Amino acid sequence: MRSGASGIAALIVALVVLIGAYSAMFTVSQTEQAIVVRLGEPIRVITEPGLNFKWPIVDSVIPISKRILDLENPAQEVLASDRRRLVVDAFARYRITNPLKFYQTVGSIQTANVQLGTLLNAALRRVLGEVTLLQIVRDQRAELMVRSREQLNHEAESYGIAIVDVRIRRADLPEQNSQAVYERMKTERQREAAELRAEGAQRGQEIRARADRDSTVIEAEARSQGEQTRGEGDAERNRIFAEAYGQDRDFFAFYRSMNAYEAGLRSNDTRFVLRPDSDFFRYFGDPSGKAKIPAAQ
Repeated sequence: MRSGASGIAALIVALVVLIGAYSAMFTVSQTEQAIVVRLGEPIRVITEPGLNFKWPIVDSVIPISKRILDLENPAQEVLASDRRRLVVDAFARYRITNPLKFYQTVGSIQTANVQLGTLLNAALRRVLGEVTLLQIVRDQRAELMVRSREQLNHEAESYGIAIVDVRIRRADLPEQNSQAVYERMKTERQREAAELRAEGAQRGQEIRARADRDSTVIEAEARSQGEQTRGEGDAERNRIFAEAYGQDRDFFAFYRSMNAYEAGLRSNDTRFVLRPDSDFFRYFGDPSGKAKIPAAQ
């Protein structure tokens, strides 16, 4: 009986030893650092990964992340130096660099996020309140984010936290202001468009008036030149007729009579009431035009 009880007791002791040895070991991963706390008091900080030991029961291990953590901050209204209100949506990234100070000041990531959110809002208000709307939206946005990160990092050092980055995701006017600005921009563009259309209409009128004037001048010059050319042609024709008349009067009279026959006796139902012995028909009876056609009986 004694040997059996001794064996059971030894087995229990061995089991207790194994459980104690197992509970005394813990592992720190690559993405973590740890604080060993004994009865509520931190006694050791472990920053390197690997297998470590602690006293069972009295010691506990609190893991703290080494990763870069995100801080999402709700959008807030900020007043710029030119008294313009902006809705700013920003976020930050941070890393826990002093786990002991972090544990002693905030204790957890959730509490740290709340505290850092308050500090981020204050830093944004200070930095953005020193510049104008255009500098925030367009001219100095990158520089303002750097200044905000530096101010937040300076305040976060007391919590064992290093700020990696601060970014302004969006900086817009409030909804009512945005609508007013949109309407003002729309009115301004409409005014500019009306001015451009008026200038275009005026230029068009000037161009049309100039074109009409040039057209009138060109037509007048062409008409004058045409009249002059026709006058010169008529003069030349009369000169040729005069020369022809001077050279051979009979031929000239015959030629003029033939032209008169061609013009007057066209097939257009034109009728003449003339005497057969009239001078108009003198070339009908005699090609020389000297014989007279006897009068009708």
